[in-house]
Amino acid sequence: MSDQSQSLPVLDFGSQTAQLIVRRLRELGIYSELLPHDAPEAQVRALKPLGVVLSGGPASVYAEGAPQMPAWLVEADLPVLGICYGMQLISRALGGVVQRPDRHEYGPASITLSAAHPLFYETPTEQLVWMSHGDRIEALPAGFQALAANAATPFAAIGDDARRWYGVQFHPEVVHTEHGRTILSNFSFRICGANATWRPAEFVAEAVERVATRVGPDGRVICALSGGVDSAVAALIIHRAIGERLTCVFVDNGLLRLGEAEQVIATFREHFQIPLVAVNAREEFLSALEGVADPERKRKIIGEKFVRIFEREARTLDNAKFLAQGTLYPDVIESSAPDRKKGVTIKTHHNVGGLPPDMEMELVEPLRYMFKDEVRAAGLELGLPEEWVWRHPFPGPGLAVRIIGPVSHERLETLRRADAIFMEELRNAQLYRATQQAFAVLLPVQSVGVMGDGRTYADTIALRAVTTDDYMTADWARLPYELLARISSRIVNEVADVNRVVYDLSSKPPATIEWE
Repeated sequence: MSDQSQSLPVLDFGSQTAQLIVRRLRELGIYSELLPHDAPEAQVRALKPLGVVLSGGPASVYAEGAPQMPAWLVEADLPVLGICYGMQLISRALGGVVQRPDRHEYGPASITLSAAHPLFYETPTEQLVWMSHGDRIEALPAGFQALAANAATPFAAIGDDARRWYGVQFHPEVVHTEHGRTILSNFSFRICGANATWRPAEFVAEAVERVATRVGPDGRVICALSGGVDSAVAALIIHRAIGERLTCVFVDNGLLRLGEAEQVIATFREHFQIPLVAVNAREEFLSALEGVADPERKRKIIGEKFVRIFEREARTLDNAKFLAQGTLYPDVIESSAPDRKKGVTIKTHHNVGGLPPDMEMELVEPLRYMFKDEVRAAGLELGLPEEWVWRHPFPGPGLAVRIIGPVSHERLETLRRADAIFMEELRNAQLYRATQQAFAVLLPVQSVGVMGDGRTYADTIALRAVTTDDYMTADWARLPYELLARISSRIVNEVADVNRVVYDLSSKPPATIEWE
């Protein structure tokens, strides 16, 4: 079990990177959880906090209905670090002034430290940070001093050493803040007195215990198996917790990559020896998706269809009551799931916001608050083969959200073949592991081309490859030109009805990793 005799919980005010703060603290070896901003004091105290972090958020602190500082925290005698909205909240709650200036700051910015301070120990006087705010502090509360500033933000960092309360207007949790990890480390170890005692691999034992408690001594679980690392790790954790009362169900929805269904069925049955039911539901899904172009409708249709199939299978298995999924926290954040009341929905993930409200089964999600790297560490701990652990993520709605526009048998076949070429060439170039996610997208765009001295009017394939540490932010992968040229040539020559290939140079943000 991990050491939870100390923690640094994060109060969630709705930031898209709120859980990323938790991830950074765990990387430092400090146990952390994301809690609602209005969590009762007893819930926070139960984690034995050495301090508290206030996340950013999309609201303005002075707006009607904006989430406010928990009243108990002001008198709690705990160190506090406010990030972006969290810093503005500290200022407003303690008598400072927060306003919206004419100039906003979004993206990279340089700040200058006012003086040496423990929060910025071993960081330079001038440093690059990542800003994303419309409001700013205009006057500090009593007892606070400015720790950093720039031309647009006179109070880029503030602190009250007597109270041990601090704030930064920028986001130290994102990789674009070059010394963000050091700043969080300084707050954790130098100001809060934390010790590095938590390890991600130890999550496995905790997850097994939680699943066993939730399911009980007689409960049966169906695990939605996709073949990716997330659902595989979820299945292994649940199997360790309840043994033969787990049945994995693999649904071939007709939206998978080339040869994927056959590979998943064979590998899982042979390697893990866990009961597996394979369901061929290709026509069910494609019929339900016929003519649907809107990505949110696609996700909701697919989410509901999955659940109905699992419910149907559950009735044949002594009426299994629980449905297990490999949901990760980035899915929860982007979907603004019910346990993140102040989050803004970016897109609905079929296994979070896309679930029907009248579903009959209860959810078991042992990975719900984990990041991909932590899941991979758990997978290795559980003995999952490396080729499974390092497999690129594949969206639950499958190729339906990599075909922009309506889905059809013909368009699926076009995309499968193009995507298979892309993956084969990445592996041949030994760059599959160097990219954390890569795939092809079939666009709803046709263009004029010339093939064999004749005019063509054919489809366009977009290639997408990204590098990322956490999937909350990502940068486009700088693949060699020669490799891209070879991939493009093969797709145009080997895939019917494609005459143009483009490469996506967008980062996240402002884009998302997937196109839909």
